Amino acid sequence: MVEKLQVLVDGGKATPGPPLGPALGPLGVNIVEILKAINEKTKSFEGMKVPVTLLVDPKTKGFSIEVGTPPTSALIVKELKVEKGSGDAGKTRVGNLSLNQAIKVANMKADAMLAKTLRARVLEVVGTCVSMGVTVDGKSAKDASKEIQAGKYDKQLAG
Repeated sequence: MVEKLQVLVDGGKATPGPPLGPALGPLGVNIVEILKAINEKTKSFEGMKVPVTLLVDPKTKGFSIEVGTPPTSALIVKELKVEKGSGDAGKTRVGNLSLNQAIKVANMKADAMLAKTLRARVLEVVGTCVSMGVTVDGKSAKDASKEIQAGKYDKQLAG
């Protein structure tokens, strides 16, 4: 029977302490090897909590790791290097996300998003900016969203 563990780890900094160590210990697997693999797969999300699903077969000692992506809002906060989103999104602005940064976040979340096209994924990211009090390309996120839908950025979103 394969054991399934779902944990939240610090990107690139999983340790043998809780929550992983106590869960893996009884399975008799090589904890150091598993931690190295998790840290390797999550290092691009350094400084963020990352959901990780670990499938371990106690008989063969084999394992597989599935790394989720942090929430879109956490990726935007990391891009802008701010503490958190605005508590009052309608009035207070915490930063400005360039369209290229929005594309970068959309690409990082590509596997987790339902949107099929880059344009639709970027619209999803811009939508998150609305509730966080983040402007996009110097405009309110709602205005930027309208411009994207109107086709103003189609050259950049052709990917």
